[in-house]
Parts: sequence; structure tokens; C-alpha cells
Amino acid sequence: DVQLQASGGGSVQAGGSLRLSCAASGFTFDDYAIGWFRQAPGKNREGVSCFSDSDGSTYYRDSVKGRFTISSDNAKRTVHLQMNNLKPEDTGVYYCAATPPDGTSWYCRDYFLGMDIWGKGTLVTVSS
Repeated sequence: DVQLQASGGGSVQAGGSLRLSCAASGFTFDDYAIGWFRQAPGKNREGVSCFSDSDGSTYYRDSVKGRFTISSDNAKRTVHLQMNNLKPEDTGVYYCAATPPDGTSWYCRDYFLGMDIWGKGTLVTVSS
């Protein structure tokens, strides 16, 4: 059974840090595009960051650049999202997702609308 499990959410004050983890079971991340998404209350889901296992490239949305870092531990089938200097606008449910490349692109950002595997979300709450 192919699954993703996100963990590490919590409540912090502005300026604090959290480390989210996304663990895969039933498959490995070999050559996959792995992404983190979030959905704030009353807003649409948005892509936050992603990692391409095929070439190690990454993507960050502008609002998190310099504060968030995505990393992969293939041996443990886990992708992490280190979130520093958190802001109230980072509040939301964070989801991880993954998909194998389809041969058209190696860039993970190109797969944001086509992620095949989704994990349950983990809630991040940042208070001011």
C-alpha cells in the first residue's frame, strides 16, 4: 500500500521554528517529485516547496524563501521541511505529496497540479 505520512506540525509563536517530516511507505522517492503544500483557513491550497529526487533541484515560493529548507533522506524515505522565522501567515494545514516524473520535465514545480500520492495534513499554527 502506497502512503505518505506528514508529521511535525504544532503551535509556535512568530519567529519560532518547526520541522515537518514526510515519510513514505510502500515506495521509495527514487526520481520522484516531492512537494509540500499548505491550506490556510478560507484559502485555496498552495504549493510551498518541492524537491526533485532526480537531480536534487528545489523550489520555494517567494514568501518562504530564506526561511524554509526542504531536504531528503532517501535511506529513511523521508523528506523534511525545516521552517524558521515562522510568521502568522504561515498558519495552515501542511500536506506532502509525491509523484513520479512523466518524462516531460525533471523540475518538481512542473508537477504541482499533478501529484499522485497525498498524505494527510499536519496543522501548523503561528501566533503573533
